[in-house]
Amino acid sequence: MSTTDNPAAHLRRNIVRIACVAALGGLLFGYDSAVINGAVDAIQSQFGVSDVGIGFAVASALLGAAVGAAITGRIADRIGRVNSMKIAAALFLISALGSTFSWDISSLVIFRVIGGLGVGAASVLAPAYIAETSPSAVRGRLGSLQQMAIVIGIFLSLLVDALLAALAGGSSHELWLGGVEAWRWMFLVMAIPSIAYGLLAFTIPESPRYLVATHREGEARSVLSTLLGKDQVELTITRIENSLGESSGRSFRDLLRPGGGIYPIVWVGLILSVLQQGVGINVIFYYSNILWQAVGFTENDAFTTSVITSVVNVLVTVVAILLVDKVGRKPLLLVGSIGMTVSLGALAWVFGTAPVVGGTPQLASAVFGAASAPIALVAANLFVVFFGASWGPVVWVLLGEMFPNRFRAAALSLAAGGQWIANWLVTMTFPWLKSVSLGLAYGIYTALALVSIVFVITAVKETKGKELEDMEADAN
Repeated sequence: MSTTDNPAAHLRRNIVRIACVAALGGLLFGYDSAVINGAVDAIQSQFGVSDVGIGFAVASALLGAAVGAAITGRIADRIGRVNSMKIAAALFLISALGSTFSWDISSLVIFRVIGGLGVGAASVLAPAYIAETSPSAVRGRLGSLQQMAIVIGIFLSLLVDALLAALAGGSSHELWLGGVEAWRWMFLVMAIPSIAYGLLAFTIPESPRYLVATHREGEARSVLSTLLGKDQVELTITRIENSLGESSGRSFRDLLRPGGGIYPIVWVGLILSVLQQGVGINVIFYYSNILWQAVGFTENDAFTTSVITSVVNVLVTVVAILLVDKVGRKPLLLVGSIGMTVSLGALAWVFGTAPVVGGTPQLASAVFGAASAPIALVAANLFVVFFGASWGPVVWVLLGEMFPNRFRAAALSLAAGGQWIANWLVTMTFPWLKSVSLGLAYGIYTALALVSIVFVITAVKETKGKELEDMEADAN
């Protein structure tokens, strides 16, 4: 029988297709988050912004993301996951156009915040939707598509930044259409995937779990038959109805236990989110250009190094996708935590022992002498390897699947909101920490990576192979 005539193959293709469309929000999430990297110097120079000011401008999108993540769960439970994706696509498009034509730092911040709302929405919608439309046997791999899309978005943004800067002779130099600077074109390119995301959202079905929760069982049966096959529909509908219980799932009040206090699983999700950002991964992607220039790289070499790092991130995410449903979530997190602790510790040691002259660390005089700069570069990329093969994708997989149906959207919104606040704190404080001591900055990230080892061992439960309707047992 050919794959064309094979019903199982048709179901798999359908599931993968809709997961990829949902994950496209992650691509925009990654692009929007990292595109500022190539524009930092040009924006700071053109608008005359201080280190603190540029830190706030870079981090402004993250404030929008925190708000977007916090409110999206409730919105998605009211108007549906797919309609919410269409709104997120519109926010990305507005941000792309507005940032391109911003006239001062304040207008840029406003449009970056609007884009951040889209980022926050995508960070909730994609993992929830993919988890709710994927069979348990492949849910980890499909859930990892969110992180794959994010890292591809980061790669594309850094590649576009590098190409446009090279064409113009620098990010602040004029390029096309009457002298529009290269850094503005970096933002404008985001309009293309924004439009694609919005249009493709019209081609995917609504989440069957949302449809059951809103008493649209007929539509849910139709969707489930295209995802699981007709023989699984009635059993799945019954299990979804039982797991929803009497809770609306549309309020943060649903996170409170009947006896008082927040469900422990909600705390686990929130702490996972905070630690994912607390280790400083986005320092590599938001500030890598100015970081490598600070240790002696030229602008072109810094752009090239950033692109190489983003390619490494994509490749190791593929490794995670291949392993997450075979090895499990918890083992990958633990290996990643250990690797991040060692690599970040090496960075802290190198930068902490390098004397600073004129604001630039002299790595040749650091603990490893002439080898210090190569060691720092290798350690930074090893950090990306361990993060990208573990905490990057696996946390998104867990957040999409670890919460019970009856409060998944609310818990995921809270966890994602906490993640963006942590991301904002790291992003906002790095320019100041860099001016004080890069060794101190990476020492803090190392300490949080060490904390993550203990947390994974003591608090994280394995979800490999479990149905979403079976997550209730781990909630208390």
